Amino acid sequence: MPRTTQSGLHRLVRSRRLNALLAWLFVGFLTAVAIASVVTNNDHVWGGFALIVAALTVVPAIVHREVQAMLPWEVIALASLPIVARVLVRGETIGGMTFTGRVSTYLAVAAIALIIAVELDVFTPVRMNHSFAVFFVVIATMAAAGVWAVVQWLSDIYLGTALLLNGRPEAVIETTMMWDFVAATFAGLLAGLLFEYYFRRRAYSRERLPAEVVEATELTESEMGGSS
Repeated sequence: MPRTTQSGLHRLVRSRRLNALLAWLFVGFLTAVAIASVVTNNDHVWGGFALIVAALTVVPAIVHREVQAMLPWEVIALASLPIVARVLVRGETIGGMTFTGRVSTYLAVAAIALIIAVELDVFTPVRMNHSFAVFFVVIATMAAAGVWAVVQWLSDIYLGTALLLNGRPEAVIETTMMWDFVAATFAGLLAGLLFEYYFRRRAYSRERLPAEVVEATELTESEMGGSS
């Protein structure tokens, strides 16, 4: 009986239709939250972030012109967590730290890096060894954190928000940003370990894709291997 149950769960995890359905549901959720953030809350920064996550998610489907060519739904769910946090626990604090502020930022930038890493691993011929896979996600997270800091600064200047420039002394803002980069790097390390030990080894990512998409990717891999 346990063997049958495990087999059924294994088939369920590898189901292309279920994976695509859940992935597209998350894309719809992200799009709806992005629109609501801009229209209702006038939150252009996080609305833009939700749209970026949704856009990155549908890149494989657009490139391959196949609606079932989607990332594992777990990746999109993780990327949606910071946005869900802002919707459900907006303003809550943990140890004096606003959960929907700085903590959400750490999760957000790590989620972007994780999406990019999984897309490269599943949909392209790019292959990384174990240590470089973790290193890549950490570096991508640090880069995303830098971009996110610039976005917040520009939002404060041109949209009148107070994400960074909120009346604090410059030294305090700079120190806070440095600690944010440290925290984002730590989040990137956790995302890198998750990428290596789950999405590369246990998520059956390619088995959830249509056969023609897998064949096209493997053909490109073989061509690159032959040319090298």
